[in-house]
Amino acid sequence: MALHVHDHGDPAAPPLVLIHGLTDDGTCWPDAVARWERDHHVLAVDQRGHGRSPGFSEEQFRRVPEVMRDDVAAVLRQLGRPAILVGHSLGGLVAARVAQGYPELVRAIVLEDPAKPAPHWDGANTEFSRQQLAFVEAVTQDPDGEVTRMLQETPWTDTELEPWAESKARVDREYLRRGLYLGDTAWEEMFSALTVPTLIVVPVDGEMAPDPARIDNDLVEVVEIPGAGHCIRRDRPDEFHAVVDAFLDRHR
Repeated sequence: MALHVHDHGDPAAPPLVLIHGLTDDGTCWPDAVARWERDHHVLAVDQRGHGRSPGFSEEQFRRVPEVMRDDVAAVLRQLGRPAILVGHSLGGLVAARVAQGYPELVRAIVLEDPAKPAPHWDGANTEFSRQQLAFVEAVTQDPDGEVTRMLQETPWTDTELEPWAESKARVDREYLRRGLYLGDTAWEEMFSALTVPTLIVVPVDGEMAPDPARIDNDLVEVVEIPGAGHCIRRDRPDEFHAVVDAFLDRHR
């Protein structure tokens, strides 16, 4: 198993696998873990190129979306029973692809503003790559200053912000330079094809949110959270957990 996994709660409890977004890692769920580990065996992965997990080989850089999907599937196979997946942003896209490719490993999925692929976009040497590199370097150089700034500018808690800041030093810079291509996925069509219960939580008028009217699947529910940005669980934790915790209880 390639990925490093942060293990919380009772191994005999139902498994809940957390998949973080770009430049975060498995340490970046402290408030959610504190709630969920009471009823679940929580496993928070470091995706490849993040945290304590390995980077990509030269060959793997040619198929990053498939490698990230199969990394998580390898974690799930070790559990011996289907798990609920919760993924944020990039992690939400990976969770959806795992559920699409390996539905026998998945009980249900929660997608927090999942990242929408941009077909035929080459992640290498793009403005987005440069922005991400500059961002992680800025936070790495002054994590305390970034935490102070974010405490002033956002409703995020200090328990969330400290690991968020610390995680940036552990991001593989080569991944940010070369690995940000998200693949070529038909967005609403992917959700229409899912065969596991799916909750998609998005901000109101979110740029990446799928159009519910174009999803033909009774297993998929899209919920908008007013006043939230891209990281809904940190921006509006009460509203996020009211929706997500009820879904987890139904499928646990």
